[in-house]
Amino acid sequence: MENKSHALAAGAFVLAVAALLIGLAVWLMRDVTNTTAYEMVTDDAVSGLQPQAVVRFKGVAVGKVTSIGFDRGNRANVLVRIAVAPDAPITKSTFATLAYQGVTGLSFVQLDDAGGSTEPPPDGPNGVPRIPLKPNALGQLQDMASELAEKVGQATDRINQVLGPENQAALNTALVEIGGAAKSINQLASNTDKTIQAQFGAGKLDVPALVKQASVSLKSVETAAAQTRQTAANLNAVATQLGSGVERVTGPGGVVDQLSESAGTVTTNTLPRIQNLTDDASRTIRRLDRIANSLAENPQSFIYGSGTIPPGPGEPGFGRAPAGGGAAPETPAPAAPAPATAVTR
Repeated sequence: MENKSHALAAGAFVLAVAALLIGLAVWLMRDVTNTTAYEMVTDDAVSGLQPQAVVRFKGVAVGKVTSIGFDRGNRANVLVRIAVAPDAPITKSTFATLAYQGVTGLSFVQLDDAGGSTEPPPDGPNGVPRIPLKPNALGQLQDMASELAEKVGQATDRINQVLGPENQAALNTALVEIGGAAKSINQLASNTDKTIQAQFGAGKLDVPALVKQASVSLKSVETAAAQTRQTAANLNAVATQLGSGVERVTGPGGVVDQLSESAGTVTTNTLPRIQNLTDDASRTIRRLDRIANSLAENPQSFIYGSGTIPPGPGEPGFGRAPAGGGAAPETPAPAAPAPATAVTR
């Protein structure tokens, strides 16, 4: 009976201490500051964002995340509610992004303002002001990669069009026409020289015939000049198309530069963060595995610690003196047998 009373007292003491610890934790975690609630809606993933995560405005902590869930109006959107200090300069032009804290993989909300408005943000369907949540750097990189792939495809198609069989045939035709125009000009110059020699030679001055031949020569020159202009226009158009296609691919800010910048961002920022997150996750899993094995082998260590547990009533060794010295608990002595009564006749 006495052992049961000791166990009951120990259990009551443990329950009282646990209740006190829970009350202390609740008291320490209470929030008595005056805050303003805001909502953020996005259709992107919010991986790494947890309740109680920090909310920063241009790097200054101004609040925390209170809840994360789905939007009732559109189940495809994620609804994040935050509590922000009233003195935070949040306006209609304020927007939010997700940023990462070092290599832990945890995210926090980063608020920023484009400076285009001084009015407060409008209320959402739930009666709480809403702040737009823009994609983070990883989401922007994915969008940029798809856009770059599309632009590369368009640029390749245009280059193929410029260097297609029709344009090559037009270029060859233009070169042939230029050669023909040059031959016509040379022949015209030769005929003009012969005409002058024939007309202005000794005793052969014939002005009307000279004028007639000059008119014919001028018409031929005009025809050749018109052909030359048309050929030059065709060459100019082909050269313009070639230059535009090459500029879009290799020029500053073109497809090649954007692909190089995106690859550099992935190599220097994204891949090291992913490697660090993988290492941290592996170490955490190994620690949890060791703790689970320890609790499975000795469940009582969760309450009494990792030391040796003294035997209880009914277990071998109960009542003996502990190894560190001290008197063993007293046990009641067995009762002496009653004396036998002699029978006399």
